[in-house]
Amino acid sequence: MADLSGKTAIITGAASGIGLASVEVFVAAGAKVLAADIQDEKGKALEARFGADTVRYVHCDVTNADDLEAALQTCADSFGGLDILFNNAGHGGTPANLEEFDPDGFDATVAVLLKSVFQATHLAIPHFKARGGGSVINTSSISAVCAGYAPIVYSVCKKGVAHFSKLAAAELAKHQIRVNAVLPGFIATSIFGASLGLPRAQADQMAELVAQGGGAMQPAGRTGTGKDIAEMAAFLASDAASFITGGEFLVDGGMTVGPRHSWDENDAGPLLNALGITPEQAEAMQAAMKAG
Repeated sequence: MADLSGKTAIITGAASGIGLASVEVFVAAGAKVLAADIQDEKGKALEARFGADTVRYVHCDVTNADDLEAALQTCADSFGGLDILFNNAGHGGTPANLEEFDPDGFDATVAVLLKSVFQATHLAIPHFKARGGGSVINTSSISAVCAGYAPIVYSVCKKGVAHFSKLAAAELAKHQIRVNAVLPGFIATSIFGASLGLPRAQADQMAELVAQGGGAMQPAGRTGTGKDIAEMAAFLASDAASFITGGEFLVDGGMTVGPRHSWDENDAGPLLNALGITPEQAEAMQAAMKAG
């Protein structure tokens, strides 16, 4: 486990999913955490669970600069400063494809997934400088590197988050501020149900179904959890990662290593699939050829 003793952190989207797991992991690692979210009931329960001396909850709409600035200041006032900013808040965004282009949905998606990352990082700079440096971690996605995992606007925003992390790392290095991106794969969270328009309670239940059924999709053989992402974020936030900045870190159970046939021996591969030949038939053909 990473050591975050004596450090203070803001985690956005902290009341559920990856954010909630990150609060748990960061606290276990010794950090004080300002949990920012718009799910007030869950956020207040989180503060009650750990106690306000360890976790403070604030209502924060990441598309609102005033909310972000207030959250940053609350962290500084409550815990003596800011060392870590985890820009994690997000949603599935508009499902519209390019042919259906939805300008309002586009703007709303960009506001949450990309603009908020710029804005929060910008507002955090004075707080980091007051501490002599800091660490920013941004949640991107495997959809930033491969097509087919998410809608186009979401995917473009997540690519922007990954590249922003590299550019910001270069710009902020003179202040000893490190910036890195984590690219989650198929993680069992409520984002899938929420993207389908399900109420929050049902979306949370759907996360359990995702966890049970997603293992076959990836070489690791299981669905990712929020803790998998949280552990990477905690490492990047820690002094053990002090020489790491501008990086993009896949945490995807191997989903992006290559096409399925590269890791699943039961998958025939694109050529055999196109010819309608099963792996068993291909094996029999090879055996016949060897036999002469």
